[in-house]
Amino acid sequence: MGSSGINAEYMGSSGINAEYMGSSGINAEYMGSSGINAEYMGSYTVNQAYMGMRGITGIVSETSLLDENEGIRFRGYSIPDCCDLLPTASNGEEPLPEGMLWLLMTGEIPTAAEVAQLSGELAERAANIPQYVFDLIDAYPKEMHPMSQLSAAVLALQTESKFAANYREGVHKSTYWKYFLEDSLDLIARVPHVAARIFRNVFRDRDHSCSAGDPSLDWSANFARMLGWQDPKFDELMRLYLTIHADHEGGNVSAHATRLVASALSDPYLSFSAGMNGLAGPLHGLANQEVLRWTKKMYDELDGNVTAEAIEKYCWDTLNGGNVIPGFGHAVLKKTDPRYMAQRAFALKHMEGDPLVGVVATCYDVVPRVLTEQGKANNPWPNVDAHSGVLLCHYGLSEEDFYTVLFGVSRAIGVCANITMERICMLPIERPKSITSKAIAKRFPEDKKQ
Repeated sequence: MGSSGINAEYMGSSGINAEYMGSSGINAEYMGSSGINAEYMGSYTVNQAYMGMRGITGIVSETSLLDENEGIRFRGYSIPDCCDLLPTASNGEEPLPEGMLWLLMTGEIPTAAEVAQLSGELAERAANIPQYVFDLIDAYPKEMHPMSQLSAAVLALQTESKFAANYREGVHKSTYWKYFLEDSLDLIARVPHVAARIFRNVFRDRDHSCSAGDPSLDWSANFARMLGWQDPKFDELMRLYLTIHADHEGGNVSAHATRLVASALSDPYLSFSAGMNGLAGPLHGLANQEVLRWTKKMYDELDGNVTAEAIEKYCWDTLNGGNVIPGFGHAVLKKTDPRYMAQRAFALKHMEGDPLVGVVATCYDVVPRVLTEQGKANNPWPNVDAHSGVLLCHYGLSEEDFYTVLFGVSRAIGVCANITMERICMLPIERPKSITSKAIAKRFPEDKKQ
């Protein structure tokens, strides 16, 4: 890694490492020297223990913070801030994901030159993927879900782990973060190549004529070339998509699963694979393909007559049939997801006249009203999944089973930054206490309430 690269932010005396490891750094917040360690973060109920720990604050995640009203902030910067401040490609307007990676790792908005240097470094790191990894992917049956392929392929890359190798050599624990950073940058660089190989095998009859991509391009555009797209507007969509999906606090399934496994000092490859298994769930990353399928089904069943009135009736039919309307509501947010709004702005600018985009736009006006009237949803507003599928479909990427893989490519940025931060802070293994229902009943007997 060059002296001007992202590693310099950690190795330099004025870099981010000084912020964490110095006597006055944030590490003091963890170690208790300022007394904050003794403060209580809040209380919780028995119901919260049963209901997925909703509303319980029990994780410290430096990379992003999700406010129920403002939405996600990456190192203090909102989605609109990032769209305005992060560098763009010379021929584009959307933020480059490399800039998001720099921001999450360092807490600083990078310059265009720093992002260009990082793009080049990632291309170099991707140049030496072992051939056996591609051979393994090529051996997977086409019927194997792309997310299963992604998780398994990342495990195959684990032989490249610098952390695992140096841990075996007995390096001091204060240096673990350096090897986590190395693995994280390698993994982020290589995941697009793995994902593209999976896509070409499953959906393009194993045609690898574009597998080399164009390493001179930025991370997103090169990924688009490896997938088989040459459209500069699709490059722009990829830049936006891969930036805004990168991180969403530390408590969501993929981020928490990655963090949990990494807390056991499993290397970033093992940890990221675990996170991808969580992302593959229908209640997490798989939701975006569910939204597109529901939208397409509604469009077909209404024979293209997608007026507000027709959509409203279809929504009620969906709910009265015991089903949910996918893409609306969020476990934390109490308003429209800012990531949805960023995608909506992109669609309004580039996709005028697209019928499915029009359906999504109408749903934005109709569905919250229906859900509010029904009275069961705490948050009736659209989330990020409500829009992403139709954007991809507009440019011809209609293979819904691949959408969660795209999500995973982006999420690598956030989770790898997060677990690197944890090693900098030398946080311990996660080990929350569990309890049985019988023990709860004994602690809170019914006759005590009467």
